[in-house]
Amino acid sequence: MKIGISTASFFPREECENAIEKIKELGADCAEVFLGTFYEYRPEFAKAHREAFGGIEISAVHALSGNFEPQLFSSSRRVRGDGFYWLDQLMRSAQILGAHKYTFHGYIARCASGNTDAEAEYLAEVCEFCARYGVDVCLENVSWCTYNRPGLFAEFKKRCPRLAAALDLKQARRSGYPVGMYIEDMRGAISHVHLSDVGQNGKMCLPGKGIYNFEEIFRRLKGAGFDGPAVIEVYGGDYGQYSELKTSVEYLKEIDYKLK
Repeated sequence: MKIGISTASFFPREECENAIEKIKELGADCAEVFLGTFYEYRPEFAKAHREAFGGIEISAVHALSGNFEPQLFSSSRRVRGDGFYWLDQLMRSAQILGAHKYTFHGYIARCASGNTDAEAEYLAEVCEFCARYGVDVCLENVSWCTYNRPGLFAEFKKRCPRLAAALDLKQARRSGYPVGMYIEDMRGAISHVHLSDVGQNGKMCLPGKGIYNFEEIFRRLKGAGFDGPAVIEVYGGDYGQYSELKTSVEYLKEIDYKLK
C-alpha cells in the first residue's frame, strides 16, 4: 500500500496548498487533496499552486459534498447542468494535479432500499464524464449520503461497471455496520481508503492512538484485492502536534511492511 494523508486532516488549521507542504515533510507516500470551495475547484487555482502540489503523488481529489454533487442526481436537466459545470472544473483541476481518482459522496440523502435504478443511471453518467479526463469515480461509503449501508455498492456496480469504491473507516463506524461488510461489498473494486482510529471514549483519533486492529484491517483489504493509496483522514481537532501525524504514518507503514 501507499500510506498518505488527506489535506482534510489539516482543516481548518491550514489551507490545502499549505497542507500539502506539511504532508511532504511528514514522510507520506501520497496525498489526497480535499478541495472545499468553488474557488478551489477552478483550474486556475490548481495552476496557481502547481509548484506547491508538485513533488508528491496526488492520490485523489475530493470535493465538499454539498457544493455540487447532489445536483448531479437531479431530475432537472438545468440543475444537473450546474452540477456538471463544477464537475468539469474539478476534473480539469484533477488533470493539472495529476490525480486519477475522485472520492465521491454523491447526493445527501439515504438511498431507499431497492430503489437504485435511477441513482445508478446518474452515477454511470458521472463515471463516463470523469473517464474523459482519465479520472475514476470512487464512491465512498458515507452514513448520510448515497452509499450508506453494505450491499448498495454491489448493486450500483452491476449497473455502472466503471464505478470504483472508496472505503472510509470512520463512516463505517458511524453507519453502525462492521467495516468487514463494506470491504466484502467493495471486493475487487476498492481504489482508495480513508484511515482513522477511535479511542475508548468513542472519539476519532489518529491510527495507532485508538483501539483499531490495523493489522487485521490491512489483511482484509489485501484479501479483497486492494494494494493502493490508504490515506489518514481525521480532522484538525483530533490530534495535537503535526509530529503526531508523522508517527501515525510510520506506524501504518510498519504494519504494511510486516504483511508484504
